[in-house]
Amino acid sequence: MSTALLIDGQLVPGRGGEFATINPATEETLGYAADADADDMDRAIAAARTAFDDTDWSRDTALRVHCLRQLRDALGDEIEHLRAITVAEVGAPVSLTYGGHLQAPVDGLGYVADLAENYTWTTDLGEAAPFGKPTRRTVVREPCGVVGAVTPWNFPHQINFAKLGPALAAGNTVVLKAAPDTPWCAAEVGRIINERTDFPAGVVNVVTSADHALGAQLTEDPRVDLVSFTGSTATGRAVMVAASHTIKKVFLELGGKSAYIVLDDADLPAACTAAAAGVAMHAGQGCAFTTRLLVPRARCDEAVAAAATAMSSIGFGDPTDPKTLCGPLISARQRDRVEGYLRLALEEGGRFACGGGRPADRAQGFFIEPTVIAGLTNDARVAREEIFGPVLTVIAHDGDADAVRIANDSPYGLSGAVVGTDQARVDWVASRLRTGTINVNGGVWYSPDAPFGGYKQSGIGREMGVAGFEEYLETKLVARGISGTR
Repeated sequence: MSTALLIDGQLVPGRGGEFATINPATEETLGYAADADADDMDRAIAAARTAFDDTDWSRDTALRVHCLRQLRDALGDEIEHLRAITVAEVGAPVSLTYGGHLQAPVDGLGYVADLAENYTWTTDLGEAAPFGKPTRRTVVREPCGVVGAVTPWNFPHQINFAKLGPALAAGNTVVLKAAPDTPWCAAEVGRIINERTDFPAGVVNVVTSADHALGAQLTEDPRVDLVSFTGSTATGRAVMVAASHTIKKVFLELGGKSAYIVLDDADLPAACTAAAAGVAMHAGQGCAFTTRLLVPRARCDEAVAAAATAMSSIGFGDPTDPKTLCGPLISARQRDRVEGYLRLALEEGGRFACGGGRPADRAQGFFIEPTVIAGLTNDARVAREEIFGPVLTVIAHDGDADAVRIANDSPYGLSGAVVGTDQARVDWVASRLRTGTINVNGGVWYSPDAPFGGYKQSGIGREMGVAGFEEYLETKLVARGISGTR
């Protein structure tokens, strides 16, 4: 199988040829993706600019709603094909494709279509007389223009659609630069848009490439009005610098090192089991996963044992098996990175309560055993830096206030969790956590209508929900002079 680029309404080969995409569970070559070069990206940006400037796309809400609903339905018709690609290319456990890895993001396109159809695009502020001049004021919400969307490999459908959906619903045109590790997921969406929807030429452009520099090209180009980036905090800083030269709007969803706080009145074994499952899921490759488990000091040993038991029982396996929760890491490069952190954990004085490296019985695939690290404080690097693997670090706290202090002692502020029996105490802790999302006693914060994003170095802005939709809008004030008799 080979894929194409979608540029200006045409499926075209990449001028750089093709590059291989790899099954991370088997290390086998799945097929090839179009390898765009700088000229391809230039043409994609030009097409998006023309489609925004010279067509009625930005003003035709009914057309946008129609196209998004078409896309949702077309994706639904090909959902099993997309599911197979997602499991093979991403290494996503097939059970997760019925939720956040595929089905939920596809269904979420319906939410943004409904939102655009019912959104209040103009607001009458009424009459006033600034400087003595009778004036009627109207606030108008308009699309930003050309959106450059740069996305990662870990949850490609979720993140691609969380950008494409609201950006298009708001009236923007888009150039989507997909991650080199997961080009098929994006390219197949481009094919479906081209073959089965009425999106005008140039409104959506999908570019795949092995060259990371094309993301920088998209960020720097003055024809792009907004950059929506999801990825590492280090790359997010570079995006901000590059975008600053043309003063374009920037949305950033970056890293996390979120805390799962267990209060002393909680069901400790149940909490530790839930925390372990949350980190083992998709081999820990999620920015909002709660990778620090904060437990009462007096019961720390019990918590370590409970977490290790849970992690060991979860294990790892073939992502095509419906029982698998923890599949492979995306690449050998990512596995090497995680192994480096595991070595660092021992150097810093930690120990492995379970796991700690590659499984001995797996000759193929980029697998790491689900791992629990004990014996470290929040000062350790493995407790402060994003590992992006199935690794849970257990840290002791000395009460509610100390747990809040430890949780907030991080450059990140993306997510978090609090469990306990006394609701007043739980609420006290939750209200003091400097994070964008919080799971309280098992609550689920992920939903197309709910805003997602972080504090501090976890990013700028929100994705999904009304807040995420409005990231892609500008605000215009129209002031009309009033003269004569009405």
